[in-house]
Amino acid sequence: MLRASNRPDECITAAHRGKLAYIYVRQSSVNQVRHHQESTELQYRLVDRAVALGWPHERVHVIDEDLGKSGAGTIERMGFKKLIAEIGLGNAGLVISLDASRLARNNRDWHQLLDLCSLFGVIIADGERLYDPCAYHDRLLLGLSGIMSEAELHQIKQRLHQGERQKAARGELRLPVPAGLAHGRSGEIILNPDEQVQARLGLVFAKFRELHSARAVMRYLRKNDLPLPVRPVLGPAPHDVVWREADSSRVLSILQNPAYAGAYVYGRRRMEGGRIRHGVYRPRTTKVPIADWEVCLQAAHPGYIGWEEFMENQRRLVNNINRYEAGHSGVPRKGAALLQGIAVCGRCGRRMSLRYSGPAGDYPVYTCRADRDQEGGPLCQEVRALPVDAHVESILLEALTPDKIAIAIAALGQIEEETRQLERQWALRRERARYEAERARRQYDAVEPENRLVARSLERVWEEKLRAAEAIEQDYERWRHDEPLVLNEPDREALQKLGEDLPGIWHSPSTTAAERKGILRLIVCEVILDQKRFHGQVWFKILWQTGATSEHSLQRRVHTYGDYIDLERLRSRVIELNAAGKMDKEIAAALNAEGFVAARGCAFKGENVWLLRTRWGIPTVKINGTSANPDRWPDGTYSVQGAAAALDVTPQTVFDYLARGWIEGRQLTKGQPWQIELSDDQINTLRARTARTRRSRKKAS
Repeated sequence: MLRASNRPDECITAAHRGKLAYIYVRQSSVNQVRHHQESTELQYRLVDRAVALGWPHERVHVIDEDLGKSGAGTIERMGFKKLIAEIGLGNAGLVISLDASRLARNNRDWHQLLDLCSLFGVIIADGERLYDPCAYHDRLLLGLSGIMSEAELHQIKQRLHQGERQKAARGELRLPVPAGLAHGRSGEIILNPDEQVQARLGLVFAKFRELHSARAVMRYLRKNDLPLPVRPVLGPAPHDVVWREADSSRVLSILQNPAYAGAYVYGRRRMEGGRIRHGVYRPRTTKVPIADWEVCLQAAHPGYIGWEEFMENQRRLVNNINRYEAGHSGVPRKGAALLQGIAVCGRCGRRMSLRYSGPAGDYPVYTCRADRDQEGGPLCQEVRALPVDAHVESILLEALTPDKIAIAIAALGQIEEETRQLERQWALRRERARYEAERARRQYDAVEPENRLVARSLERVWEEKLRAAEAIEQDYERWRHDEPLVLNEPDREALQKLGEDLPGIWHSPSTTAAERKGILRLIVCEVILDQKRFHGQVWFKILWQTGATSEHSLQRRVHTYGDYIDLERLRSRVIELNAAGKMDKEIAAALNAEGFVAARGCAFKGENVWLLRTRWGIPTVKINGTSANPDRWPDGTYSVQGAAAALDVTPQTVFDYLARGWIEGRQLTKGQPWQIELSDDQINTLRARTARTRRSRKKAS
């Protein structure tokens, strides 16, 4: 068998020895550094090999910044970067590592190292021999070594993961448990023995069942100063439970953890491809959908809720995200639109979004804009929210009328139950504070009196615990004073009367828009809107939570009478009232009494009727019917033509006299003939004025 010689004097030259030699030391994990010290020592002894190859001891540098870091390429290795930089600067003549797997466990880093070493003429050495990357056969061997190193890592991971999956499939893999659970003496999972932890987690699930929003639960906990139990991930094991102030992420972690539903789950998260940042591949951890969990054993251990409630909570949390294009209704918000999130377009079936119009931006409009956003087309439809909301509101209150007594009793029960829950939390909190103070006292009593150094510290801790317990007692007394535990009879009667007055509660200024929407969603599932199905009206269908449906319609506000709901009926009625001798104001009053509404949603006025008659060419029915005006009316008053003949002037001059107030007249309404009152003295005076005016004009000419 042919064997290539590989003596040091053949591949190492004086040019190589004129540069530095680098020893790269790496272990994959901190556990290996702690327990496999012989391997680490063996790598440090590679310095002696560099010295034997001709490098002075002071020109041999050790790079060990990557101890405890994996070489798979998913972790940023500062030591390897330093080695690459020294090679690229031309400072390295020799790179020694125990084997190829120490330098890199991925082909990208390994071939980058080979390319630079071949470019700058750097010799690579392992525990057995030397390699010249510029030589074809050595480069081939180095490439195969890198491939085998990466394949070896893959095989190790594969075997470990397969064994882990098999153990998890039997429910025997010991996984970290959240703060509400603990491992028993025999390894089984049990509820946390701490009653305060159990009560606090039970309160979180009960409030979410009531409020339907993780953020609302968080606000409730912070308002009542109720922290959450947390088990820190970092630190020595077993981890103690600590109490942290409630925030949205902690509440969500409780609601989304299947362990609280008694399920044993493996594979909730997985590592996926990340992005390149500063030349380093960074994978990220992503959540796996529930349907894709590798192992999910239901009822594997005690839980705080059932699996059905857990799944319902997940659907509600997803639906609370305000994404109308995905069909989510979102949580009730503080805007004025009552149907926010549950309004559905009756033309395309997609959920409608909201926009606000008006000078102050306080007029909500339900908008179906999916066609515009996705295809650049026109809006599907827009429906003004306030009239529809008012109609839905009246239907809802009417539907709840038979249940007013039941609602009042349920409200009383809910108030008492919430008070009992808070009293339970305060009792556990006070008990823990007293225990901590008593424990500090026992520690202080156990110390020798002569050991004052320790006694002073324990005395200070005891005093702090006593002050904390006293502060909790004072907070409890204040809470009990503000919220009595038992409602007296007058308070119960007042609350029951208030509960029976549902419209009063609904329209009360203290009831927020979000609370009204929450009440509506308990009764109504969706409302389908369509204002183009029927001419001049909004058609909508209510889908109740019981599964029943009801259809309704209302006249919508239009800009022109061309879109009016029943234009022909309105026109015929105006003609009838006008023919009966009604004036415009009288016609407007009659139309309002009969339920007609003007085009812009307001009541009819005389001006509206006059505008419609003018547009439709309906003349006003005068007091003398359709015949010409006589010179004098039956009551002795003059018409405009009669007054002009009596005064010997033109009709326009009569109108001028009326405007100046020289003569008096009246009209029943606009468009009716004038009835002018003229006496003989007024006629003579005005005729004389007219004669003088004519003589003066004649002389001037």
